[in-house]
Amino acid sequence: MNVRKKWVVAAATVATASLALAGCAGGSGGGDEDGTSMEMWHNSTTGDGKEYWDEVAAAFEEETGVSVKMTSIQNEDMDGKLQTATNSGDMPDLFMARGGGKLADIVAAGVVKDITGLIDDETNEAYGETPFAPFTVDDAIYGMPVAVLPQGMFYSEDLFADAGISEPPTTFDELGDAISALKDTDVEPIALGAKAAWPAAHWYYAFALRACSEETIQDIASTLDFSSGCWLSAAEDLEEFAATEPFNKGFLTTDAQEGAGSSAGLVANHQAAMELMGGWNAGVIGSLTPDGEPLADLGWFPLPATSGGEGAPTAMMGGVDGYACSVDSPDACEEFLNFIAQAEWQEKYADAFDAIPASLDAQGAVEDPVLTEMMAAYNDAEYIVLWLDTLLGQNVGNALNTAVVDMLAGGGTPESLVETATNAAARG
Repeated sequence: MNVRKKWVVAAATVATASLALAGCAGGSGGGDEDGTSMEMWHNSTTGDGKEYWDEVAAAFEEETGVSVKMTSIQNEDMDGKLQTATNSGDMPDLFMARGGGKLADIVAAGVVKDITGLIDDETNEAYGETPFAPFTVDDAIYGMPVAVLPQGMFYSEDLFADAGISEPPTTFDELGDAISALKDTDVEPIALGAKAAWPAAHWYYAFALRACSEETIQDIASTLDFSSGCWLSAAEDLEEFAATEPFNKGFLTTDAQEGAGSSAGLVANHQAAMELMGGWNAGVIGSLTPDGEPLADLGWFPLPATSGGEGAPTAMMGGVDGYACSVDSPDACEEFLNFIAQAEWQEKYADAFDAIPASLDAQGAVEDPVLTEMMAAYNDAEYIVLWLDTLLGQNVGNALNTAVVDMLAGGGTPESLVETATNAAARG
């Protein structure tokens, strides 16, 4: 099944408006100056994902003679380390990139290589234009996508059955009914790893996706204008939803993806029934089951529709993971990006990460029922919005994430959430 969708990213216009990094181009990356070795930063610290990158490095060296030193960085630490590297001019040759405003910030700092003319014809044909949209800044491409990651609800089919829930919820009213039914069986309805902030913020993004029109969200990356009433409505909707106590006990101090006690771990061990998360989560949950195997009863359904709002009821939020080259990386860097874009490595990526590969040529190999459900919803979505914190850039995105947690913790209000985002936008 191939997927081609319109991404709402607005990356072409966010490039310099939100620049806050005092970047200085330069540095030779982590590899040798003669281009026979490179350093790459990725976020796979354990398991199949880490093994995948090690296998890629070995195969690339065998084919080209260029070694790639793989450095694993905890996902939540990646943005901060890249900001530090940008400011110091000591960038790795290759690094994980998520596109949107975060990528535009470091592009504007002059530390990322423009690969527009360096993507080979086979890759362009296999990918099409769509997955490059989040990595496009002022009509130039700065990253190679490896996976599309639409957001949705991961859930336990067995726990749903035990609670008498016969069909996944399609509206928030039905989701409320499911939450009540699950509570009656003494199961935590929804796992939330709010310790990392961004998983909690994704709930605000979800309500904003339904409350705001496509045009409003399209414009927010360039205007950073939160005066539309939909941003406040989304915060009020989240506050009302949180008041029903849908999340696991202690969600404010729960990790997202590390260990059996994390939000993903709670689903993996049948201690919670659902989790709102991006398309990578099937693999994370599978890595946290007691036997380390995929959760046999894992299901997935798209974000339910709300009864009001200006957003399309089928609109989705999501991300595209990819990799970029630093501006001073050797030619082998873009060669490596084209190497991992080949269908063989894209299919292996999908298998290792339980994710939808970016290459259309590789998507036909996906057989996991959860991923096929995800791709079907992705195909039916009217439009896809890049994660708001990625879209808005690091400064505004991080401020928004923190404000959402403050509100859920009782220290903020819907009004203060919007005010925090507005003030962060004013600071740039």
